[in-house]
Amino acid sequence: MSQYFEVHPDNPQLRLLKQAAQILHGGGVAAIPTDSSYALVCHLDDKAAVENLRRIRQVDDKHHLTLLCRDLSEVANYARVDNRQYRLLKSATPGPFTFILEATKEVPRRVSHPSRRTIGLRVPDHRITQALLEEFGQPLLATTFIPPGETQPMNDPHAIRERFQKTLHAVVDAGPCPMEPTTIVDLTDDEPRLVRAGRGDPARLGLEA
Repeated sequence: MSQYFEVHPDNPQLRLLKQAAQILHGGGVAAIPTDSSYALVCHLDDKAAVENLRRIRQVDDKHHLTLLCRDLSEVANYARVDNRQYRLLKSATPGPFTFILEATKEVPRRVSHPSRRTIGLRVPDHRITQALLEEFGQPLLATTFIPPGETQPMNDPHAIRERFQKTLHAVVDAGPCPMEPTTIVDLTDDEPRLVRAGRGDPARLGLEA
């Protein structure tokens, strides 16, 4: 049975976020709000938690998972970023963009793309996400919360609780958030490549949707 945390969207109760962070440190999988939609998150280094996250979302190891980072200094620990890539990241963060980058050794092989050794990274522009990351103390491994067999991400925390209370360990309710996934940009080639147009405006990166 999942624990349900009703958090004030502007002035979050830190004691509730501490409890949610403890659940994640203990290997739990949680649904949390972001600046694009609700996301499933877990501890990067917990193999069982990662497997559970993939099972709930019903995706295999070829599905790019994403690291939610507090800022660009954290991104550099987990991805190889040159000056050109950094300028692009800086122009679009924080915000609803996911960037595909080459993973460093800090990223366990089991969570990076099996053939490309890449990982998705993003810096969310959402008060509750950032506050939870601060309490957790490191990036969270995440995927957009799109239920199996569906195409739209979940936006209503009450609906998430009702449908997934037996499989999730926690739901952080800060009210509804946008119901549109992030814009995904691959930065591993010579030129940025738009993989998916979403909530983030590709024009910020000089790309066309």
